[in-house]
Amino acid sequence: MNDKNNNEEYSVFLRQIEQQRNEEISLGKLVFAITIIVIVVGFLILFFSTSQSKINNIFGENSSISNFFSILAQKKNETPKISSMFSSKKNLLVLGVDSNGSQTDPWKGTRSDTIILVNIDAKSKSINAVSIPRDSKVYLADDKGLQKINSAHAIGGIKLTKKTIEETFGVKINKYIIVSDDAVENVINVLGGLPIYVEKDLNYDDNSGKLHIHLQKGNRTLSGKQAVGYLRFRHDGLGDIGRTQRQQWFLKSLFEKLQNPEVISKIPEIINIANNYIKTDLSIYELTQYAIMLKNINMDRIEVATLPGRPNQKGSTSYWILDPIGTQEVIDRLIYREYEKSEPTDIKAGLVYNPEKEQEAILMKEKLEKLGIEVNCERKNSTSRSLFIVNSKEISNKYFSELKEEIPELSGKQFVYDGNKFYCPRSDFIITLTGSKK
Repeated sequence: MNDKNNNEEYSVFLRQIEQQRNEEISLGKLVFAITIIVIVVGFLILFFSTSQSKINNIFGENSSISNFFSILAQKKNETPKISSMFSSKKNLLVLGVDSNGSQTDPWKGTRSDTIILVNIDAKSKSINAVSIPRDSKVYLADDKGLQKINSAHAIGGIKLTKKTIEETFGVKINKYIIVSDDAVENVINVLGGLPIYVEKDLNYDDNSGKLHIHLQKGNRTLSGKQAVGYLRFRHDGLGDIGRTQRQQWFLKSLFEKLQNPEVISKIPEIINIANNYIKTDLSIYELTQYAIMLKNINMDRIEVATLPGRPNQKGSTSYWILDPIGTQEVIDRLIYREYEKSEPTDIKAGLVYNPEKEQEAILMKEKLEKLGIEVNCERKNSTSRSLFIVNSKEISNKYFSELKEEIPELSGKQFVYDGNKFYCPRSDFIITLTGSKK
């Protein structure tokens, strides 16, 4: 009877988790927010390998844009190497804000639907990203009271948001980027659509939120509106912790699109979009350096996590109550990059797989056990994400890299640190096996 009650309670908790996450804009907004900056200034990299005469042919000799890129090209040769600029790890706050309907000041009074703390380490060419649930119940800075963290931007703008996050989580924010919801759709339309493989039929309608997603499985060229739907689709099964990989595919496709020489002629339009829909305290030079660094980032070394906790309802208001111990572990691991020094021992693994992947799961179990790793959890689940989910703070990305050398089939799986331990709580890590082609 106790087991039954525990299972029912856990199921209710997981459903609440899913509902809370369904209300968030996906972590992929992080990917796109950073990518927007790459779009705006990444073209500079393309120009740096292009002759001045070609720039003049496109934009006109002595035009303001031609002169602008000419000056930047000169400064590139005068400035120190990127490693000296990023001599230490940097924390970048990325916010995705809703629309306030204002044409004069689109940022005033807007709530931050997406709050991502990004830690960038140029030395290791890696990025860690922590998603802060927008409904997190916190004390706002400057005695603004106990409220949802996403209200900080509506009340006091970026200044209050930064101060609240710094005081709540004990971190230092070096720079910020704020992206309006309209940025994604406009940029993709300017690029003429984005070719991408849709791994399954995506169908969802939310009349109140004016969100309608209808995408068929297969190779597609997405319009701006469809790309927004692709990024925001959030019904990937229980908890939806795998949805962030879809944004990695989005990012990969976007980078490939940017290699097309025809994109160069789109720069004026994209710069105009950036001026309207992006707000940042990064300088042009800093943007250029981030773009250069991001171009060399190893996508397999991106580590993501959402601050753990559980939902709570107070009247008609829903909150996300952060788990203080679990939250500190996520901050220590992904922002301060503090890992266990000792090699993990007595490792236990879990396998979550689609029913049609049962034979593959059997083979994976055999390979893990040959390496001395006990498989203590096996579950059939209609998951659509190919993930390496970590429950234990002892399992590092370095360990994952070494494991991939022994089991090449793990290559391409996204590394997710799960403070809530949705799947197989007693396993140190979980491997998901899906029917997707990607």
